[in-house]
Amino acid sequence: MLFEEIQTFQPVVLQMLQNSILKDRVAHAYLFEGEKGTRKKEMSILFAKALLCVNRADGKACESCSNCKRINHGNHPDLHLVEPDGLSIKKDQIKSLQEEFSKTGVESKKKIYIIVHGDKMTANAANSLLKFLEEPLADTTAILITENIHRILPTILSRCQTISFKPLPKEQLTKQLLEEGIPPHFATLAANLTNHYEEAVEICQNEWFAQARIIVLKLYEVLQKSPFQAMVKIQEDFVQHFKEKDQVDRALDLLLLIYKDLLHIQLGKEEQLVYPDQKENWKSNALQVSTNRLSTNMTAILEAKRKLNANMNSQLLVEQLMLKLQG
Repeated sequence: MLFEEIQTFQPVVLQMLQNSILKDRVAHAYLFEGEKGTRKKEMSILFAKALLCVNRADGKACESCSNCKRINHGNHPDLHLVEPDGLSIKKDQIKSLQEEFSKTGVESKKKIYIIVHGDKMTANAANSLLKFLEEPLADTTAILITENIHRILPTILSRCQTISFKPLPKEQLTKQLLEEGIPPHFATLAANLTNHYEEAVEICQNEWFAQARIIVLKLYEVLQKSPFQAMVKIQEDFVQHFKEKDQVDRALDLLLLIYKDLLHIQLGKEEQLVYPDQKENWKSNALQVSTNRLSTNMTAILEAKRKLNANMNSQLLVEQLMLKLQG
């Protein structure tokens, strides 16, 4: 059930929005912001359902009236969902939304629109929306969703009530994955790579990811012996497995977590290890390297991630990184 899922993942947000309905203090525009996988879109649907439900109780939708059922089937005429058309949300999409909203509500007096990835609006689309927000129609509720609040126009931000969605605590996600039968060495790693339960399960069950973990661990091991051997390893294994930019980015994340584990061992926080099965192998390494060196290496990996996103050649980038990690 969606309600129970939201109650588990975002209890504070759920209570806040239920209270706004109970006290009849629903804002005309909301901005749901937070990392990927924090249930923003699901919450927006649940909130819209509660607003349009004819039998709601305690700010909660009944799930059985015609409005609830139509929303569940994605065909309620007074709820409009706008998502990027390709890479962006275009001005025409906002214009057609405005035209739709100039009509009176079909099923009810209320009309709701949800804009997913609001940060992907073109400048023209954002300006069109701004006019819409400046002169809100009666009984209209707007919900914008974003993972990048800094990319939302300040003028739009100022007209929305911002609701922040907190990431699911790693410990809670790890526990859920373990209950699902996921091996501990995969559960802890996946919980450090995503806040999204479904994505975490997918990561753990992905053969490509299992192989990626092995390759990055081997690369780190070889790197301790010789930078030349590490270069050979990149040619032999790394380049063959990590072909796409997002795959290289994932490899850098896996490498970064190795150095974080070495730091955790130094600090005596072994319960926080992401690679618990490697603890005995890494103890001597962790004691031989300075905290400053670990910090420098982690900074180098983060810088490599930044350069990767700036479209630097990925193989050259990883080779340069190996030399920096050797110091």
